[in-house]
Amino acid sequence: MKSLSKILMVIVVLLSVTKSFAQNQNEQHHKGQMPAVTSQNLTQLQAIFDKYFSIKDALVSADTKKASSNATALAAAIKALDMGKLSAEEHTVWMKVRKELSLNTESIVKSKELVKQRTALNSLSKNIYELAKVSNLEATIYYQQCSMYNNGKGGTWLSKSPAIKNPYYGSKMLSCGRTIEKLN
Repeated sequence: MKSLSKILMVIVVLLSVTKSFAQNQNEQHHKGQMPAVTSQNLTQLQAIFDKYFSIKDALVSADTKKASSNATALAAAIKALDMGKLSAEEHTVWMKVRKELSLNTESIVKSKELVKQRTALNSLSKNIYELAKVSNLEATIYYQQCSMYNNGKGGTWLSKSPAIKNPYYGSKMLSCGRTIEKLN
């Protein structure tokens, strides 16, 4: 009987401590001492990925004006990213690829030539892939490759769909390629 009362007392103490901790966390949150956990915090890079996909889709359709316009939106998203909301791993990769992301994006913005935009997409895709590997993704992303692109050197891109829609050849060879990795 004594051991049962000791167990009950331990349970009561643990419940009290848990309740007190939860109340303290809630008070700190409401005082602005702790950031709220939101989907924005969890997927800080999602805006970057979404803008990238819009560029890639425009190049699948060979729409240089839309690719340029979407690249302008990506450039703005890159500048607006709050590095303080990135995880340590995301931050490390972001610092490594940020400058090249900006250069590739700017190249797509300035160029009106489909070939040059597609060349810039190849470099952009490699950096976006590096970010996607360390990010908390909202959905599965497919890392895809066309080994024929760039005189047989190959080209990669990311897609929201497992179906191949080649941004380097568009309608000429829309389904040329394969999925090489699935990121969740």
